[in-house]
Amino acid sequence: MIPADPPGADRGPGGDIPKLDFNPPEERVPGFEITDLATLHQRRRRRGSRQDAVHRVDFHTLTLITEGSGEHAVDFVTHPLRPGTLLWVRPGQVQRFVRPGTSNGTHLLFTPAFPPHTSSADRLVNEWYGPACWQLGARPEYAALSTLLGQLRAEYGRPQGTVSAEILQLLLATVLLQIDRLPHPHGGGDPNAGGEVYARFRSELERSYATTRRAADYAHRLGYTVKTLTRACTAATGQPVKHVIDGRVALEAQRLLAHTDAPVATIARRLGFPEPTNFGKFLARHTGMTPGAFRQFHQGQQ
Repeated sequence: MIPADPPGADRGPGGDIPKLDFNPPEERVPGFEITDLATLHQRRRRRGSRQDAVHRVDFHTLTLITEGSGEHAVDFVTHPLRPGTLLWVRPGQVQRFVRPGTSNGTHLLFTPAFPPHTSSADRLVNEWYGPACWQLGARPEYAALSTLLGQLRAEYGRPQGTVSAEILQLLLATVLLQIDRLPHPHGGGDPNAGGEVYARFRSELERSYATTRRAADYAHRLGYTVKTLTRACTAATGQPVKHVIDGRVALEAQRLLAHTDAPVATIARRLGFPEPTNFGKFLARHTGMTPGAFRQFHQGQQ
């Protein structure tokens, strides 16, 4: 399902966070696999991979914990794992199993191209944002998702050559739409409230955050006014557009400082800061720490 971590995968050299590609041991259906968390950990142990190695993935993973306990970190937030925990890790996010513990559950992997593009679930897959964890406990939503995942496993486990990719796609779309119904776990903004404007802005932000932090540039590229972008961002996140842009840049800065050994000046240039001093001031505004202090603190936690 996931290949062994490359040498030094716990911290990326040269400014690159180790990335794991979609590479299941047996690809019964292109772009899709469903297994359980215990199997994932067994494979990683057999390959000599560190259980707590930091990495990104270029695909989506959905995990529904059914037994045991543990901890999993996604972009500096550590989530407790217990029965009823639902995790959604999106492409590009940085994660690690802080403490796998005894947790087990259904583990679903799929590439962004796999869900049916005719379904509104396609919008959810292409979002670069959204919550990573819900604690469902014994709520009815847990039972509904567990049933759907059981149907996915049953279809995926059919004899070779009889598995229907279309059925898997439609069941996956149903899973995603069920998740979309869940309330925001922290009571934050609703990405749907920003509508198409916010969705287009976030896609452009993901492409361009390292080259421009000017709201006017995004407005020009998308054909909106800055005021329109601000309304959409405020509806979706509770923050104006400039704060959303700077937040995305700050997140990538934190990822690179914590998980790579790249010099601060290199990271600054990579994120569009010609002068490291300006980068330092920017990071201090967002984290209260200098780049060096932030790196020292977080690498000491790993």
